[in-house]
Amino acid sequence: MKKALLFSCLALLSACSEKKTADEPTKTVARTLSNIQPNRYNTAFLIMDGVFNTEFTAPFDIFQHTQYREGIKAMNTFTVANTLEPITTFEGVRILPDFDYTQDSIPDIDILVVPSAEHHLDSDLQDTLMLNFVKKVAKDALFVTSHCDGAFVLAKAGLLDEVASTTFPSDISTYRKMFPQLNVKDSVLFVHDGKYITSAGGAKSFEAALYLCEYLYGKEITESIAGGLVIDWNLSDVPKFIAQ
Repeated sequence: MKKALLFSCLALLSACSEKKTADEPTKTVARTLSNIQPNRYNTAFLIMDGVFNTEFTAPFDIFQHTQYREGIKAMNTFTVANTLEPITTFEGVRILPDFDYTQDSIPDIDILVVPSAEHHLDSDLQDTLMLNFVKKVAKDALFVTSHCDGAFVLAKAGLLDEVASTTFPSDISTYRKMFPQLNVKDSVLFVHDGKYITSAGGAKSFEAALYLCEYLYGKEITESIAGGLVIDWNLSDVPKFIAQ
């Protein structure tokens, strides 16, 4: 009798533990949803193991700081991944994703940001679940942006066939070889064609993000955001290609 009671208690404790674990993602998503304000652009950052810090944090910093400017339609910023477990960047920083795009209900995405990641030239391009997510979001998004080798993901998803684009300078030749149908621009820091903005990446990811802000909010607001991050910003000084 005592053994039966002990086993029952252990089973109950195990069930409670499992329930807590199962409920945890819901709590994570609920916290993120509570921070998403109406009448803003929903800006999602696609992250995965091996994502490079700068291509993620540079545009995130710029776009998140729009929330501190008055009189504009600012941006909600959040991350999406194929898990809610911690993502480890190439440099070793651990990030908790806000949404799991494989199972969570995600707010409509107005701006999708695809930072570069370690395997964007090889195994990531075989991730059909991720590629299909990018294609689905791109269909209705206002803008889709990539930094560094994030352009390879957009190209593999078939999104850049009709537009000009660029990528990390030393990967231009690989990009052209892998996607010979593309109109590839080099010697520029970013390209804007239609809803797509692709950038050379690295620290120059700031420039592409600031450009989108200037496109949406104008020069004065963008200079204010840049100044707050101690960045000298003058769009006319930036090597770029903007399709007419």
